[in-house]
Amino acid sequence: MDILKAPFLTDMTRVSEQIYAKGWGEANGGNISIRITPKEMLPFEKSLCVGQEVTLPFAMPDLAGDYFLVTGTGVFFRNIASSPLESLGIVHINPNGETYSVVWGYSTGGRPTSELPSHLLSHVARKKASGGQDTVVLHTHTTNLIALSFVLPLDMATVTRELWEMMSECLVLFPDGIGILDWMLPGQLDIGHETARLMEKHHLVLWAHHGIFGAGKNMDQVFGLIETAEKAAEMLLKVMAAGGKQQAISTEQLKALAKTFNVTPQTGVLD
Repeated sequence: MDILKAPFLTDMTRVSEQIYAKGWGEANGGNISIRITPKEMLPFEKSLCVGQEVTLPFAMPDLAGDYFLVTGTGVFFRNIASSPLESLGIVHINPNGETYSVVWGYSTGGRPTSELPSHLLSHVARKKASGGQDTVVLHTHTTNLIALSFVLPLDMATVTRELWEMMSECLVLFPDGIGILDWMLPGQLDIGHETARLMEKHHLVLWAHHGIFGAGKNMDQVFGLIETAEKAAEMLLKVMAAGGKQQAISTEQLKALAKTFNVTPQTGVLD
């Protein structure tokens, strides 16, 4: 089977176009990774090569044997759909989880995004939290969520409550709230560990003054989560610019909404 027609690859190219169209992927901003099981890779075995092993900064036995479709470093989202073989690559985590090798892609000599450790650490966290269901980690530069990080207190309860009040869908789609990480130097292990710590409880993590990390079962779910939070952030900024809220969804109304849709609000937001 042609790997370029694989569902995980067509999902990646389709959503990368949507991200660029939204204005969330300027230049080489943002990165995506999709976890692929060995069973899912079986139809494409003949398309894979044996790449040089690269030592991970620490062992990740929870990902041993898994494959990851990952955007390359320096890649522009607007070019992924037209040049997937150059823009994307598949890495394989070796059986002891200590190294990875590139087995497909990066045809012009590229390499995985510099945020690969952050992605892999978040995959470990979400794989455990979801019982293996979550497979996608998406980092992108959502304009309005970044803007909010300059004007709201950087704590989970405040940001989550403000977004929940903007649209009923927010509480329903991300009842686990949005984790908040103060600004840290990107591409480093520290930010990866801190993001993964928040990913243990949240599907969305806001990197203050930088962007957002989202995780979920598939590309559409993750894109939808981020799109919804970003729209709520845009609405909140407009409300703030118009003089502030005169009324909003109340605590009791939010609790009733959660009960109706059988979701559990993140502890500390409505308490």
